[in-house]
This record gives sequence, structure tokens and C-alpha cells, in this order.
Amino acid sequence: MHRRHLLILGLVTVLLGMVGAGPTTVMAQNTIVRVAEGKIPRPALVLPDGTRKLVPAMSGGTVATAAPVASDLDDSNVRADNTADPGGATAGVTIHTAGCANRNPDDNVRVNQDCTFRRQAEELIKVNPANPSNLVAGQNDSVAGFNHCGFDFSFDGGRHWGTGIPPFFQHLNGPVAGHTIAGGPGTAHTYDAASDPALAVDSQGRAFYSCVVFDLNTAASGVLVTASVPGAGGSFYNNVPASGSRFVAVEDNSPTIAHDKEFITADANPNSPNRDNVYVTWTVFKFGTTCGAPPDGTLQFCSNAIFGSMSTDHAVTWSQPEEISGASPLCSFGNFFDPSRTFNTCDLDQGSDPVTLANGNLVVAFNNGNTTTVNNQQLAIICRPSGSSTAGTAHLNCASPTKVGDDVVSGVPLCNFGRGPEECVPGSFIRTNDFPRLAADPNSGQLDSVWQDFRSQQELDIQVSRSSDGGRTWTAAASPVNPDTGFDHYMAAVDVVKGSNGRFGVSYYRTAVVPNEAANAAHGVVFAPGQAGVQATASQYFLAGGRALNTPLTALAVSPMFPPPAGNQKGFNGDYSSLVLVGDTAHPLWSDTRNTAPAGQVAATPAPDEDIFTDSIELPGG
Repeated sequence: MHRRHLLILGLVTVLLGMVGAGPTTVMAQNTIVRVAEGKIPRPALVLPDGTRKLVPAMSGGTVATAAPVASDLDDSNVRADNTADPGGATAGVTIHTAGCANRNPDDNVRVNQDCTFRRQAEELIKVNPANPSNLVAGQNDSVAGFNHCGFDFSFDGGRHWGTGIPPFFQHLNGPVAGHTIAGGPGTAHTYDAASDPALAVDSQGRAFYSCVVFDLNTAASGVLVTASVPGAGGSFYNNVPASGSRFVAVEDNSPTIAHDKEFITADANPNSPNRDNVYVTWTVFKFGTTCGAPPDGTLQFCSNAIFGSMSTDHAVTWSQPEEISGASPLCSFGNFFDPSRTFNTCDLDQGSDPVTLANGNLVVAFNNGNTTTVNNQQLAIICRPSGSSTAGTAHLNCASPTKVGDDVVSGVPLCNFGRGPEECVPGSFIRTNDFPRLAADPNSGQLDSVWQDFRSQQELDIQVSRSSDGGRTWTAAASPVNPDTGFDHYMAAVDVVKGSNGRFGVSYYRTAVVPNEAANAAHGVVFAPGQAGVQATASQYFLAGGRALNTPLTALAVSPMFPPPAGNQKGFNGDYSSLVLVGDTAHPLWSDTRNTAPAGQVAATPAPDEDIFTDSIELPGG
């Protein structure tokens, strides 16, 4: 997500610079489009004998892309519940995928199947409950030459994978009432880039894929969620149309709004009253001229609250976005930036993660900074969704948040990647975060949330908290998940063995601390390459398992040692990793740098290249 944060910062810069001018509405029409539409006739040469000869034509593919006719696009009547063509057989989907097999060393399975040396990082994996051999995954992906999102699919339990790019990039920014926060005219531009891949699969095997999308030349941003029809297994997804609100959860073109960091979930519980509903939660950064603004009226930060939306027709239509992070005595200074808010508003939030329960409830965990100390907190809300997104009556009906646990950031190591100091892992010299991850055993109501923090004042460790009553109350473990010390443990993922009475798994990265890491951090040292151990310490990915809150868990390394990112991939190995459990079989998903890009690809000399890997491993700690 390094590119994502660059995009956000670039977008914020655009926002701040566009206050007086207002959002751009539409660019001059592209020459290729004018040719494709016949507005520029195809010219002809006149030969010496007077014969006229047409110049070579623009390719058919380019013309179809620039001015497509109906036959070039998805049928406008195709919906995510289509059963006429379930996808698998007609699409020619097989388990025999291919893609640069020589980049699959050390026994793990390389998931992204492209043959480029461009970065893949920030990954997510889910299982199809209707076919547990069908796994779907996604990652931030620069295969297109710039940061987009990529998706992956497997039909044999993760042994072989196929790869694609979601069909988001024919959609033109055009906020529609009921699917926007600030409204305003659209840009009528396609989006430049995308980030934050998110996935879910419902009870019928429909896969859903989402990303945050950005336009770098205007203030446009949004959240798109598309669907893969049953039987396709996430091997392809429905087009997000050029206009309208189909598959659009939210969209804005306003200098006051920037959308970020979404996750999605689908209610795959067969007996749930909300079976097969799809939910998305994300962070909305708001800016304004009344939020502590100087007299000249320039934009200032107002808030970053968690918003949510729901779909009752398989991601085709979405409910009006709602602010769901709420208010609570747990939160303070909610009106510090925005005087229109109440003191106890919980509006300094990031990193929301939603799950569903068998009773139809939606539970969302997120990180919150409305605290009275330098440390933050992990909060969770219980929502009781109702209504229909197609009828415009859908609402999430979320209660006030409860506390999951403390997020101790006092004394945490900081690095500067060009945006000012931020939380980091000095040894690998990458940024990191304390966003909580959440997993559920839907029928029992057991919820497990994990995150990293610096409470030991020596290293980053993985914390876990459990709710046994559907999210109403939480109990944090007395000690970290990880069984070792002397390492930074970070970007954890979690899943629960369904019906196991408390068995769960956690996966995470591990990097040895650098010399005097804690002492230097406590004294305000900002870590940088050239200091002892910084960007010079190898890392590994680990899987841990156990039962109840009996920490530390039993852990084992699932990856080889891999070097820090370098070249133009320096400073970033994603903002999250992932884990899904199928019974006692774990499928962790992570990004590492075991492969080497040749000179000129990511650096002037050969340098590590980030790829996505997985494996099928028996969960330890049985």
C-alpha cells in the first residue's frame, strides 16, 4: 500500500490546491475516441495515378475500447445472481494455470501468475464455502505499470493459481445520489489507480472483489465492489459499467472527501436472516473550511470516521453510505477538529474489518485515536442490518462501540519514507500499522481480533482479544500470540476453525530487532538506512495456532528468510497479510522478496522483487 499512501497524499495535495477552482468536470475529448466515433474521418492518400488509398486504421481493439458498442461490453442485464451461465464450464476454467514457474522456489506456491518484475503486495485470501477447494485471493498489483489491484483464483486448494485484473477501469467518475457523500459533478474520467484489495464469498459461491479507486488529476475517489457469478470461482468479475451506480458503493469528486482502506464481507451463513448480503466498510477522510481553518478559508482536516454500506442483491446496488463508528464515552475530543460534532464522537479511525454472525449481525473492528493518551484503542461495533438496497430501505443499524483492547504505540520505532516519521519495522525498513483484524465462528458467536503494538517497550508483538458473546464484551490475552522475543512481529492475520470450540490461527511477519532499537526509539531516533541493521535484516512469515486465550501460541516458519525491499519497492511490503482456515488446514498468504529482479527493473542493480506466496499447512498447536 505504499503507492496507496502516495496516492492519498497526492490526492490531499490536489484537494488543498483546488479549493478556489472547484472540481474539474470533464477533459477535452481524447483523439482516439474522436477517431473511434467517426468524428475524425480516416484520411486517404492520393497516389500519382489519382488513386485514393486509406491510411492504416487504428486497431479494432483500440477502437472498441475507445468507443465500445453494446456487443463489446457485458450484457447490461447480467447480474451477480445470473444462473443461465454459471461461469466455470463456459469460461474454460481449469486448475492447470501457468506463469513463470521458475519463480516458485522453496516449496511455497507463488500466487500471482504474471511474468513481470513489478510489485505485488498487500494480500487477502478467502475460501468458497460452497466449494472449499476454491480459494480466491487479491493483492495490490503494479503489473499494469502503475498501482492497480489484481485478483487470483485456485480450484485445487491452492496448488495452482490463475491471475487477472478487475474490470474497474471503464467506469467514469460520476457521483449518483444515494451513493455519494459530498455529491458534486463527476469528472467523466476513468480512474488512474486502485488499491486495498478486499474479497468475500457468499453461501452460493459468488465471489466479490473490491478496491478503492483514485483519479490523480482531480478530487475523484470511490469504492467499487464487483461480483463473480456462481461457478466462476472468482476467475472473472462483472464489469463496473461506465456510468451509473451498479457495483458502486460510494463515489465522490469533492475536495472535501477522500475514500480509503475498505474491507468487505458476505453473510455466508445458511440460516442467517441476512443470508448472502454483502457489506463494505471503509474510512472517509473529510476536509472543510470550518474545521479549525485559518481566516483565508483553506481546507483543513475534519475527521476520518468509519463508514459502511450494504447490498441485498449481490453487490449490484448499494445502500446510502452511513457513518457507523458512532459515539461513546470511550472516545474523547470528537469535536477537536470539527466543532459541529459531539465531544464523544469516535471519528479518528482507520483499518475497519467486518465479519458476519449466524444471527444476521455484522461486527466491525477498527483502530481509534480519540483517546486521552498517546496510545490508541481497538474498538468494535455490532450492527443489525435490515431493509433492501434495491428499494432504498437498507440500513446497518449499528450500536455504540465497545472496547476490544489497548493499542500501545508509545515509544514505537519510527522511519521517514518521505512523508514524515511513521511507525515502521527498522530491520526491513518498511512502514507498518496497528489495524485490527477480525475473524468469527458464526454459530458460536466467538470472535477473535489480533493486532500489533509496542506494549513491551522492546519490540512489536501480536496481541489477541476474544469475545464469546457476539462482540458485546471482550477479553484480551495476558501475553502476546508470538512465543519469542528479540523480534518485531507485525501485520498479523487471523481465522477461526469453525465449530472447534475455540481453536484459531494467527499468521504474521517476523524481523529481528536492530541494535539498540528500543532505546533509540525511546529517544526519538528516526531510523534510516545506514544505521546498524536498518534495511539490512532478513524477515520470515510465521503461522501460529492454539485454543482459547492460552498464549503464546505454537508457531512455525512457513517462508524462507527473505531480504528487505529495495529499489523502487523500498519501504513497503503491504499494509496487511492474510490467513484462511479450511478445517485444520491453514492457507496463509503473504508477500516476500525471495525472487530477484534483474538490473533496471526495480533498481540499477539486481534487487529483490515482491511476489505473493501461499501454502497448505496443518495448523500448529493442536
